[in-house]
Amino acid sequence: MPDAGLRARAKLATLVPSGRLVALVLLFFCSGTSGLIYQVLWLRQLSLVFGVTVYAASTVLAVFMAGLAIGSLLAGRVVARVRRPLAAFGAAEIFIGLLAVCTPAGLGATAVIYDTVHAALPDALAVVTAARFLCAVPVLLGPTILMGLTLPLLGASSIVRGTGAGARLSALYAANTAGALTGALLAGYELIGAIGMQRTYLAAAAVNVMVGVGALALSRGDERAEAQAEASASVETTDRARRAIAIVIALSGAASLALEIVWFRILLQFLTATTYAFTTMLATVLGGIALGGAISVRVLSKPRDWHATLVRMFFATGIAVVLSLIFLIWSFNAGWRTSATIQACAAAILPAAILMGVSFPIALRLGAFSNMSEGAAGRSIADRVGTLYALNVAGAIVGALAGGFVLLPWLGSQWSLVVLAGVFILGGLILAAAHPRRSTFVIASAVSFAVYVAGSAMLSDPMTATIGRRHGAEQREVWRHEGAQTAVSILSNGTQRTMFTDGVHQADDSPPMVELHRIIGHLPMMLHAAPSRILVVGLGGGTTPGAISLHPGASLDIVELSESVRLAAAEFAHVNYDILHRPNVRLRVDDGRNYLRLTDDRYDVITADVIHPTVAGAGILYSREYFSLIRRALRPDGLAMQWIGNRPEEHYKVLMRTFLEVFPYTTLWQGGTLMVGSLSPLRVSPGTIDEHLRSPRVRAALADVGLQSAEALRRLYTAGPDALRRFVGPGEILTDDRPLLEFYSSFRGGAENPNLSSVSGTPAEVFQ
Repeated sequence: MPDAGLRARAKLATLVPSGRLVALVLLFFCSGTSGLIYQVLWLRQLSLVFGVTVYAASTVLAVFMAGLAIGSLLAGRVVARVRRPLAAFGAAEIFIGLLAVCTPAGLGATAVIYDTVHAALPDALAVVTAARFLCAVPVLLGPTILMGLTLPLLGASSIVRGTGAGARLSALYAANTAGALTGALLAGYELIGAIGMQRTYLAAAAVNVMVGVGALALSRGDERAEAQAEASASVETTDRARRAIAIVIALSGAASLALEIVWFRILLQFLTATTYAFTTMLATVLGGIALGGAISVRVLSKPRDWHATLVRMFFATGIAVVLSLIFLIWSFNAGWRTSATIQACAAAILPAAILMGVSFPIALRLGAFSNMSEGAAGRSIADRVGTLYALNVAGAIVGALAGGFVLLPWLGSQWSLVVLAGVFILGGLILAAAHPRRSTFVIASAVSFAVYVAGSAMLSDPMTATIGRRHGAEQREVWRHEGAQTAVSILSNGTQRTMFTDGVHQADDSPPMVELHRIIGHLPMMLHAAPSRILVVGLGGGTTPGAISLHPGASLDIVELSESVRLAAAEFAHVNYDILHRPNVRLRVDDGRNYLRLTDDRYDVITADVIHPTVAGAGILYSREYFSLIRRALRPDGLAMQWIGNRPEEHYKVLMRTFLEVFPYTTLWQGGTLMVGSLSPLRVSPGTIDEHLRSPRVRAALADVGLQSAEALRRLYTAGPDALRRFVGPGEILTDDRPLLEFYSSFRGGAENPNLSSVSGTPAEVFQ
């Protein structure tokens, strides 16, 4: 009878939660919302200083997770020094908000370390990475340590402890993850584009303070409740089982984060790489985990062999990872709507993410509450929860680094996914071997392993499986390189080669595309009196820098973000004048904006590869701050070439308005698709053009694109700065704080192309 009473109370406690528990769940939901918003903001903010290279992003992520792990490990000591863990949670939330709003200023102060090291040793990757780490630590470690404290503190609270503690802890975990999902959607879809990064920081901090105040109010009765708190119901497990659980918690953390990286790489073969695609991918991961956490509340509310349940969850996760991708590829090629963002993400990610969300609370219940003495103190619970959570986060750090730097470059996306699915199968085998009745899992283990192997053998290469529907049945992959930064493929239909970076069209060798890119290179060289130092941001297929490299006396620097793109440029040697082997060219694999911010070199011409502003991460290459970096790197008579292309009129105007703010003497060329910025009124003399045409090699190259004479060059001119200012009028501009075009759903405007009939000028405005 006592056992029956205990079970009845446990069921009642989990199915009919108290008002205090409901309030705590809501507070922890809001805490998760602000925490994920900070993560998005920090990655974006730090990319402005460190660049958007995978090495910089990984450094920031490692510091973020290290803070969570340290906070989790410290939780037991904190609980030992406070009487009310819930009040400590409230104080932590308030301090998270206060510290988070200071991070932009803190980063500005610590960036001096990175700038100094980069200036002295720009090519020493290990040293530069260490400098990034030293800059990020004082900025991120404080708030992230406090974030790491929160779950263990709540686990030690009298609201959570007692019979049914596992289910209540699962409810908190699910709510926090659901809050993180909400934060990802708010930051990615609305806040950054609508109100900007600074105001988003303030909004998230206000949520933290609200949570903190709410927790402090909720904790007023905590001291009395602490004295009356029941002991948490203990689960009997062997020491061997506890060790196995600790191992698989670390393994699952590593596999989960590495899988996230691999999933994102694979899904870019199905989806366009916008910030909304990445937001939806992250939201699917978080949503699946949150849903799994909610399911685990029900699972943990009933007595069962939870160890056996955990074995099954790990086997099911490994199988789901492989079968989900098989289903996505099959349904995509069958013409299903899995080509849409939400459907593709749900098909590939959701089943495994739900199973992960179910597994972690069960593992936490087994590991944190096993063999617990009667009347276990809050510190004991916080110690155990904190240690297990720290193991999971430490595994995640390893997984994030291994996924990007080891698995994808060495194995490619297909076999990386297979290996990571195998990690979950391995976790299931470890748990099965540690179960007191391990012989009962022999058949289940064999069947699970067989299904995993069969699924892995059936899995198609996702890099080529999507080509037919997405790019045309006649296309064939002729070259590929999967690097840490990007995956680059070159497709051919027999007459044209096309380069794709992470599924985005980057370059091709069709005559119109080659002509456009060569004009982007030749035009500023022809307009400048004596260009000797030139910078090109982005290599692409190499056609633009190839055209520039032909001009006598030109010393050309190229900064390209991806090593894979550098290697791919050799496949376009027939249109880029074999740019990689020209003696007057120096190529650096680095972030272009980061290079401009730190270089002391000054250039006569700065131009860039064509990069669409709506692609994820491209917003920082169209902002006022970026154009100001170009202006700083130009010599007094230097020219900045900027492609603007054809796009909706409001998008077109905001781009031009931003460029005009930095370069007031901007002129428009090539039917309104190219802008040339200068620091003084542009004037071109006939002697300048004649001097460029004197070289037979340059004259022949110019003839290839229809610029064989001064008159042909004059025909490219569209309008001068006064006409451009009248056309764009007053209005918003693009800034680092508010990248309107990258977050284009927050930027209202029609879809019509710009009407440039009123934008005209005469060549005499420029040509003397």
